[in-house]
Amino acid sequence: MVLPISPNLLLTLTLLLKTKSVSGTALALGVSQPSVSRSLSQLRTALKDPLLVRSGSGMARTRRGDELVGKLADWMATTSALLVEDRFDPTRVERRFRVASTDFGVMSVLLPAMAALREEAPAIAIDIVPLSHATHRALAEGDIDLAISGLDHDPSQLHRALLFEDEFLCVTRADHPLARNEESVSVEAFLAYPHLGLTVSEAELDRVAMTLGSAAAARKVVASLPYFGLAPAMLSAGDLVMVLPSRAAMHFDPRHGLATRPAPSELGLLQYWLLWHERSHRDPASQWLRERLAQICRRQAPRALPE
Repeated sequence: MVLPISPNLLLTLTLLLKTKSVSGTALALGVSQPSVSRSLSQLRTALKDPLLVRSGSGMARTRRGDELVGKLADWMATTSALLVEDRFDPTRVERRFRVASTDFGVMSVLLPAMAALREEAPAIAIDIVPLSHATHRALAEGDIDLAISGLDHDPSQLHRALLFEDEFLCVTRADHPLARNEESVSVEAFLAYPHLGLTVSEAELDRVAMTLGSAAAARKVVASLPYFGLAPAMLSAGDLVMVLPSRAAMHFDPRHGLATRPAPSELGLLQYWLLWHERSHRDPASQWLRERLAQICRRQAPRALPE
């Protein structure tokens, strides 16, 4: 029965049989000669063979030592290969990615990229989950791989890539009083009409209210949605005004009879980001997905809603 031999002892044995020298092995391992001598003694006991014997001014391998040289070389090659990454090939990736996003993120980032992603990596799948206000924790714990978000975040806690900046538009029915000219809507005119609000994440964050600050108190929000897919039908019901990024408004079919006008400049621009955690920063598959989403997204130029 052969006694168990640790990987460290196997490495020492590999070098001993290769160099046929205690001092040479000690130098290669960066340890003392007595330490290597003790290891050789343990190996002789475990394998029940001298392994190396005196021969003139040096040492020679025993027959058992000769038999082990090739096997140990194979073991070293296999062990080293475990730590060497294969060249990344998206066609061979079988992976389910979990991406947190709103419907705006799906339509403006994921939808334009899906055909290319499927063509390049046919065995991947993307599970879209609701965007959470606890994005950092979800990414850190591996609950999600990526987040697509326009919410404020701490750049010191997450890696990020800016996908685009977008302007805000006021969207109304085509015969709404605000649709009579193409200039930016003033805050006063904006607040004079009832609003259809848009909330983000389960925290129900309303970007318009957050940006307007104290002026938001005069805003009359008669209904709010966590997504904008039903906005066309609701906007056609009266004098409601909804604020959307232009990349969201571009998805509305002109048959809905809607019009757009630049929102008050006080609302600023929307910055939309890809967010990920350090835990997946160097993962080749995650890197590929991030790079492809960013490349494809940046090529998509927003266009105005047809009048």
